[in-house]
Amino acid sequence: MQIEKYYFASEITVLGVCFVMLVLLFVSFKVRMKSFRIFVTMLSMLIVATCADLTLHYVIAGHPDAPRPLVYGLRSVYHVLLFCLLHHYCAYTCEVTNLPAKQRKPWIILATAMLILFSVADVVGIYSGRTMHIIDGEIAFEGSAIFSAGYIAFVTMLLALLIRVRHRLYKRVMNGFFGVIAISEVVLIVARLRGQSTYTAATFLFPLIAVMYLMHSNSYDIHLGANDLRGLNNLIRYSDEHDKHYLFLSLYMRELDETGKTFSEEMRALIRHVAESYYRGSALFQVSNGHMILMVPISRNPDYEERTRRTLEQFDVEYENFRYDFKMVIGQSTKELSRKNEYISFIRSIHARIPENTIYRVQPDDLNKYRKYEIILKELADIAAKQDPEDRRVLVYCQPVYNIRTGKYDTAEALMRLKNDELGIVYPDQFIPLAEENGYIHALTEIILAKTCRVLRNLVAEGYEITRISVNVSALELRDSDFCGDISRIIDGNGIDSSRIAIELTESRNDNDFMLMKERIEELKGKGITFYLDDFGTGYSNMERILELPFDIIKFDRSMVIAGSQSKRSEQVLGSLAELFSKLNYSVLYEGVENEKDEQMCCDLNASYLQGYKYSKPIPISELRGFLARG
Repeated sequence: MQIEKYYFASEITVLGVCFVMLVLLFVSFKVRMKSFRIFVTMLSMLIVATCADLTLHYVIAGHPDAPRPLVYGLRSVYHVLLFCLLHHYCAYTCEVTNLPAKQRKPWIILATAMLILFSVADVVGIYSGRTMHIIDGEIAFEGSAIFSAGYIAFVTMLLALLIRVRHRLYKRVMNGFFGVIAISEVVLIVARLRGQSTYTAATFLFPLIAVMYLMHSNSYDIHLGANDLRGLNNLIRYSDEHDKHYLFLSLYMRELDETGKTFSEEMRALIRHVAESYYRGSALFQVSNGHMILMVPISRNPDYEERTRRTLEQFDVEYENFRYDFKMVIGQSTKELSRKNEYISFIRSIHARIPENTIYRVQPDDLNKYRKYEIILKELADIAAKQDPEDRRVLVYCQPVYNIRTGKYDTAEALMRLKNDELGIVYPDQFIPLAEENGYIHALTEIILAKTCRVLRNLVAEGYEITRISVNVSALELRDSDFCGDISRIIDGNGIDSSRIAIELTESRNDNDFMLMKERIEELKGKGITFYLDDFGTGYSNMERILELPFDIIKFDRSMVIAGSQSKRSEQVLGSLAELFSKLNYSVLYEGVENEKDEQMCCDLNASYLQGYKYSKPIPISELRGFLARG
């Protein structure tokens, strides 16, 4: 029989650490998933067990003649709660590894059976005096205690379970668990050999600390108070399981994603203020550098419409201070989106079709549009993966361009369409933004350029008078170091003169993109390729930068043609711009010419080329022959 050595300071420290962990958990985590609740229960069990053991030793030390049922009861509570904690480790492991119900059930049954068996045996042993005695105000225990046997059995079972699920968690996480369990075992064995029970609670605390660090560590951005995608996914699963309804407010600023910049301090202050003060119980999540989502529980904010109105008013005021282009989407959670955890892709599908600086409220039909978005995105991914220059799903259309000087159609713009078995013909405004956002755009450009080059080669061989055909290129493609090489390879591989290909680019407001655009244009112009500035007059236009870039042709957008026809003053402004470009040796192309009035105005305003429905709608490129003269 051995006298148990006990130190109050050790278990008081364990209690302190447990309470600190609880405070940190409840301050940091607003999403209380099942695994989180199991973990908090385990921590609470350890707190109660430690309090029971502290009370037991306090009673024995201060009251040697204390009633034996009280003493035995406290020791029983201590041991049974520790067994319960081990049982919950099993449940927790099954939960965080998403072990299927059929595979989970045998482990839970085994853990429950062990809990009942060892708890009953230990309590009987304590009350019968076989495993515990009180001698001169101190606890003495027999060498082979039931509790130690139960502890070893549980740990063995848990190690077997961890080995069974090892492929369901990241290897380093598993190694962390194994390492901490090994340390706990060593500490417990050494303590028992020295006759100490004080460190038993600590050996249960060590794995809990590991679980908190590895599985529930704080993922907040301390400046924004935003959680990461893991937190958002947990909240969505929680809302689906408990039928909770949320309002979501998504704010996206493309420039921050593209440049790697962060929100300014003023923006961070505004976002924090909205998340903390405007809604009760809201949770903020950072999807990417420039994309934030605020999830608002509707049950706690029945007046969410009024709160949202105030939020938008505040945003409108503060917008004048930061002036980044943005897209905001506001909607409510749905069972369908929650079940599949599709909010991010759903919101991105809306981003793809709304203009910059738009606040959009989700409509009932948006889910149907999202399903269409999914089909298109899947098709784009497959096209990009196969990289087939003959891919039948990528169709080349074109729009003939009228040359005022020659009075002929001797140039054209190549236009892209997708053909999908389920959706039919898909137009550029439906798939180009998706291709740009998901990195598929260059694969499409390579296909349409290859097909355009082959048509050009055939037209020239057949004797048609065709100067060039232009192909649209996204400014995002210029970031690829292989861009110029890919373009040259396709043109040269089709055996046509580079001067017969033109590239249309839209101006970028990104400083890095501007420098890249200049470098790429200069490199390809050296091969004889012509460059168009597309969509001049829409959105952002910086004359200083435009004049610094070596474009050949400036395309005035249809909106400029409409504006010029509406008032004499607008017509004069349009004419002055066109005259300026002409004097600087740029050719001016007006697109969107739809009638004779448009045509006459553009001819009077220094037009070199005209394009629009007055001459032809977009047609399959094979029909271009009907507009070309033969030499």
